[in-house]
Amino acid sequence: MERSLRSARIATFTYFILCGTLMGTWVVHIPAIEHQVGISHATLGGLLVLLGLGAFAGMQVAGRLADRLGARVVVPAAGVLCGATLVLPGLARESWTLAAALLVFGFCNGCLDVSMNAHAVHVEKAYNRPVMSAFHAAFSVGGVVAAIFAAGISGVGMSPAGALAVMGAVGIVIALATARLLLPTVPAAPTAPTAPTAPTAPTAPTALTAPTEHGSASGPRRAGRQIWILAVLALMIMLCEGAANDWSALHLKDVLGAPAGTAAFAYGTFAAAMTLGRLLADRVSARFGAMAILRYGAATAAVGITIAALSPWIWSAFAGWALFGLGLSGCVPQLFSAAGHADPAAAGTNVSRVAGLGYVGMLAGPAVIGWMTHAVALNHAFLLLTVMCVTAAATAGVLRTEKSAPVPVLSSDLV
Repeated sequence: MERSLRSARIATFTYFILCGTLMGTWVVHIPAIEHQVGISHATLGGLLVLLGLGAFAGMQVAGRLADRLGARVVVPAAGVLCGATLVLPGLARESWTLAAALLVFGFCNGCLDVSMNAHAVHVEKAYNRPVMSAFHAAFSVGGVVAAIFAAGISGVGMSPAGALAVMGAVGIVIALATARLLLPTVPAAPTAPTAPTAPTAPTAPTALTAPTEHGSASGPRRAGRQIWILAVLALMIMLCEGAANDWSALHLKDVLGAPAGTAAFAYGTFAAAMTLGRLLADRVSARFGAMAILRYGAATAAVGITIAALSPWIWSAFAGWALFGLGLSGCVPQLFSAAGHADPAAAGTNVSRVAGLGYVGMLAGPAVIGWMTHAVALNHAFLLLTVMCVTAAATAGVLRTEKSAPVPVLSSDLV
């Protein structure tokens, strides 16, 4: 059992890296494909919305399928589809064909994203300790792999379609080869109501158990409300991430007058701090709890973005972006984990709701900040992100769990 659990964890890491690599491979080829199709930046921005819409739809479909068929079936299937459709944007020659390609690829990527997160919930439950943040750090590693791949083939003269096809084919092989290592999750069938039975001794929930309403018929309704609160929090946190992705470098260049090369390090600082934070967040969560990660992480992010927004110095702006990334790093994995553990039989559906609304925030973040710059300076627009982080910190009580009884430490817990 320990070996199979360890293998399942490795497989989950593999799928997260794969998802990040496939998406990253598309991202690094955006300039070449934009030139190939012959469209403007504005047109490309509109087409990228279709990628997000496709991903959102895929998340909703895959979440339900993961609950019905099991993540072990849906994850590799989604990985194969994601790899197979990666080449489509590279084959586009007109804007409408690129639009269709992005819609399809986005759908398949959304399926992979939610199904692998649903499987990660099962792995975390089996380990009985937080491991979700490390999986999300692996997704960031996939982006690095994509950048290295793009740099490696840049001197070969391969077309975008060829490069995307090669990475897609590798992705298909990895998705199929890793499938057998996944946990044999069996979807829970709905059970018919049964007659009341004699009360049994209550069991103590673990640290990964979501709060429940004991002795109250409002429990399911409360759980439903909790999922949507988690989804709104994911929207706010991921909106902050999306804003940092698109505006951090421009902030240093346009507001603080940094050279283009220096300004580019603003996003690098943010991304590096976020990756480091996710590698450490599981240990912190195991010691202090998910609520502490969200509360103090969001508060740290609020301080960081406020420093970046108001500081007149480049060095302190870098420090602000680093704090922003470090603070945000562990928040989304805790929200996904809480959604999956709220009802293990509906883990896929619940994760899809939280991830889907969060993805909307990721897409909306750059646009919201852009709209605000019509009325205020760019750095002052960042104060909206401060407000969202403060709100998330104040609402962190939604992750409060009941005090758990000590659980025995298994040797597999040391993996």
